[in-house]
Amino acid sequence: MTGVERRYTRENPEKSLLQPTPASAGRNSTGRVTSRYRGGGHKRRYRVIDFKRNKDKVPAKVAAIEYDPNRSADIALLHYADGEKRYILAAVGLAVGATVVSDVEGVDPRPGNAMPLSAMPVGTIVHNIELSPGKGGQLCRSAGASAQLMAKEGKSAHLRLPSGETRMVYIGCRASVGQVANPEHSTITIGKAGRKRWMGRRPHVRGVAMNPRDHPHGGGEGRSPIGRKSPMSPWGKPTLGPKTRKRNKASNRLIVKRRR
Repeated sequence: MTGVERRYTRENPEKSLLQPTPASAGRNSTGRVTSRYRGGGHKRRYRVIDFKRNKDKVPAKVAAIEYDPNRSADIALLHYADGEKRYILAAVGLAVGATVVSDVEGVDPRPGNAMPLSAMPVGTIVHNIELSPGKGGQLCRSAGASAQLMAKEGKSAHLRLPSGETRMVYIGCRASVGQVANPEHSTITIGKAGRKRWMGRRPHVRGVAMNPRDHPHGGGEGRSPIGRKSPMSPWGKPTLGPKTRKRNKASNRLIVKRRR
């Protein structure tokens, strides 16, 4: 057993929290390929994660820290005092035997606890942040991700996100305290093409290696330049430089400081 595997305290997941995950191979409901170079991969089952953290005032004990094949973050299995079991995103420092709780009125700002931003002290490191009250966490859910509560002003909380952007979020939205576990995920070396195939990724073909009918970069005798001012997507759209964010996106008004 390697050092990376030792942090997991349980091999088999909780059966009551599993759902089947049908393989799509990058195809939509009509059978057309909408995401290229997907397919194969190891069979997975989905772990139902509690992103809402809405079981208030009921303490839960961390029963296990587990691997989740569907995400980069580690997950923690909670056993609540009333007998219910749920998975949550594990936070750095959360260990088996620890007690976590969520509450609207606020609790100790310890890793794994959840509460509204209004109940947190300024400077708290958070993850799994809601954008709409009751919808469930949407921001900072991947391995090693975290945001910092910079200020509270009226009905808004100012959060500094991992990208460097400072953004306003409604102060009644919930978040979990701490940084998402498995921060070393970004240092993993895939090592071989076969490991990518286990992950459901098929070989990615270069445009210049295709025929002209298949890609704007295709054709030519031997190795040839793309022959255009800008690289193109297979559908003829420029891919180097043009901005893709909507100019009048409604959420732009919530950005206090851009990431650049």
